[in-house]
Amino acid sequence: MYKPTKIHLEASSCCQLKCPLCLTSSTKIRPAVGRGFLKMDDFQKLPHMNPWIKKIELSNFGEIFLNPDLLKIIQCACERRVVLTAYNGVNLNNVKEVVLEGLVKYKFRNMSCSIDGASNKTYQVYRVNGNFETVIKNIKKINLYKKKYQSEYPILNWQFIVFGHNEHEISRARELASDLGMRFRLKLSWDLEFSPVRDQEFIRKEIGSASREEYKQKYGVNYAQKNCHQLWDDPQINWDGKVLGCCLNYWRDFGGNAFEDGLLNCFNNEKITYAREMLLGKKAARADIPCATCKIYLGMRTDGRWLRRGP
Repeated sequence: MYKPTKIHLEASSCCQLKCPLCLTSSTKIRPAVGRGFLKMDDFQKLPHMNPWIKKIELSNFGEIFLNPDLLKIIQCACERRVVLTAYNGVNLNNVKEVVLEGLVKYKFRNMSCSIDGASNKTYQVYRVNGNFETVIKNIKKINLYKKKYQSEYPILNWQFIVFGHNEHEISRARELASDLGMRFRLKLSWDLEFSPVRDQEFIRKEIGSASREEYKQKYGVNYAQKNCHQLWDDPQINWDGKVLGCCLNYWRDFGGNAFEDGLLNCFNNEKITYAREMLLGKKAARADIPCATCKIYLGMRTDGRWLRRGP
């Protein structure tokens, strides 16, 4: 029986930006994920009924700061000694001052800020409706509260998706991140057609590969294959309790509801158990399993290179 100490729990499937490649802005996530926010009443059930849960990742398809219950959720987690993160990413464009303070006051652990540029002109090419200056201002406010409370949390990461239109600002963005006390991380785009990388050799030196396709050719695995391990280590739960399994799944759930049926029942039901066997290459694909139509799974099946579990 799987009893993970970490879970992914969507705080918001809504976002105010219109990023060109985003599944949320294209509405593709609507059928299975829907639009909504994690409710405080549902959140507090999890650590109460499942005291072994020690860490919860709140970000996935939407912007967590649009959730009206977010401050209460952060405070509740702090009181229950549950670590919260938003490592997947936030855009940090619309945040109330009291929530910025709450991030520090209630020791929100780690947060990645999606900032794909070092100027407003470049940033807005992809983060449509966003404002670079506003994001930087909010980061500075967080830093002021960290100084006030003498806290290192939240640890802030500058997450920079590499495109052809922003690659010239990578060095400047890294400098700004350092000035703001942030870690800096580059990420490959998942689309070859939208603003493809121009200086491929430069990006290879920075990341190791100039595209996700090149990454697979070089290392033999999909760039996002690590997300398959979530079915064991930190399963994804939707804002309404549906069990999605991993953060990439937006087309079908595994059945059960985490808030009503309990985490252990949901994480060990027949479908998700069968899916784990599929990913390891031990069972054949089954039409009712979400993984069956996933590009990562289909790639593993074609290549005969199944997921490996272990150290």
